[in-house]
Amino acid sequence: MNTVIFRTVAPYFTSLMVLFSIFVLLRGHNEPGGGFIGGLIAASAFAIYGIACGVQPVRRALFFHPMSIAGCGLLLAACSGLPSIAERVPYLTGLWVFPKIGAVELALSTPMVFDIGVYLVVVGAITSIALALEERERD
Repeated sequence: MNTVIFRTVAPYFTSLMVLFSIFVLLRGHNEPGGGFIGGLIAASAFAIYGIACGVQPVRRALFFHPMSIAGCGLLLAACSGLPSIAERVPYLTGLWVFPKIGAVELALSTPMVFDIGVYLVVVGAITSIALALEERERD
């Protein structure tokens, strides 16, 4: 399925899917969604881009190796529990901070940091698998 139309549309479709995955990630605590589902959507976007344009353009677009992204996400998810230890509550207890930026009150939480870590783990792991399969198929 390497048509001209698919190769032309794939970069735009990938961009929209990654944007939608970030939207799903950020709304995950109030409505359905979160890091896992958002990561699957982003990894699917990179897989589609890889099928259309090849593995090397995807690797250039990611900038970092997919397993490095997964490792950073795992570290971020594990470190999201450290503030709860500093507050002397059980590890991975959700904590919120409400800083004001101008007239807007921003809700920052450790569960959101954990979700971002899960997002990165899923994107890195699934993209790594998809790229390995695509490389194998083209050889």
